[in-house]
Amino acid sequence: MSDTALRGPVRIVGTGLIGTSIGLALARLGVVVELVDGDPDNALMAERIGAGSRLVQLEPQLVVVAVPPDHVGTVIAEQLEQTDAVVTDAASVKGKPLADAKALTEAAGRASDLSRYVGSHPMAGSERNGPLAGRADLFEGATWAITPHETSDPAAVELVRRLAEACGARTVELSVPDHDLAVARVSHLPQLMSSLAAGTLVDAPTEHLELSGQGVRDVTRIAASDPGMWTQIVAANSPALSGLLEQIRDELDRLLIALSKEQPGSQSSDDEVTAVLRRGVSGAVRVPGKHGSPHIELVPVLVTIPDRPGQLARLFADAAASGANVEDLRIDHSPGRPVGEVELAVKPASVEQLVDVLTERGWSVHR
Repeated sequence: MSDTALRGPVRIVGTGLIGTSIGLALARLGVVVELVDGDPDNALMAERIGAGSRLVQLEPQLVVVAVPPDHVGTVIAEQLEQTDAVVTDAASVKGKPLADAKALTEAAGRASDLSRYVGSHPMAGSERNGPLAGRADLFEGATWAITPHETSDPAAVELVRRLAEACGARTVELSVPDHDLAVARVSHLPQLMSSLAAGTLVDAPTEHLELSGQGVRDVTRIAASDPGMWTQIVAANSPALSGLLEQIRDELDRLLIALSKEQPGSQSSDDEVTAVLRRGVSGAVRVPGKHGSPHIELVPVLVTIPDRPGQLARLFADAAASGANVEDLRIDHSPGRPVGEVELAVKPASVEQLVDVLTERGWSVHR
């Protein structure tokens, strides 16, 4: 193939959150999108909200496979056999789908078809799923990994890149093994850690949970994700995850030994705990900032806010009036309190002007 312009039609197989969001993003650009799903109700709902049509009769230029992880390789092979289109997928693990698709195409005597397959993975999502969770802007500013294999046609790789860019994402190209280790670090391991932390709350007394603040909400937020889907993801990426979990186990053992010494609080025990915490700080500052920019130091400005309609809008308007750019924010709305606390993160040079303006306008501000 030589034409790498994204003309369409684009066939989307699987109309959950990701598939529907891709359809919505392409449809707003006028690209013809065909919707296919084993669940007719999902396809119908995606069609009704404008993600495409179930009745497109034209041969697709590109097929996007957005089905549950266990079925990705099979559907890739089916689409390579049924069409002459470039085929990509949106699965969060690339090694297993590639291996499955390769085995199936070779068994069918169609190994050359695999040149039209290019793996990809949009790094965007939500704890919600299904077509109604879909958003046309889901991928705006997100990273979209492209993972060609050794026989991928360069023109097919370019077409998949055009797909990602049409959806508003920025692309990064990785080998399949590098991708799977990367997502194990930045996505799959955090999911397991969140689930483990949330699991300790199941049998917690109610009075313990009443002390909950933003910290526990931050750590456990993604634990609410679909267990069935994540079981498939974790199983598919078990080699990369196993190595990382062994590292975590070693660090946990280190902490347990430090905390179980005969004299907890001794200098040697404290040194071990401090070393673990400092390593965490060193890792945290390596996480990119917004828009993929390097991490920058921000100063939190804490504002007490009444739990009444319109107060958040007023706070944002007053913050804007200060001229300070709010780089990030968090809202702590602990139960049982008549007020909440908003943490506005700004660059150090903006702190004084933000505090002065908010204080002048009646807000309770502290740093």
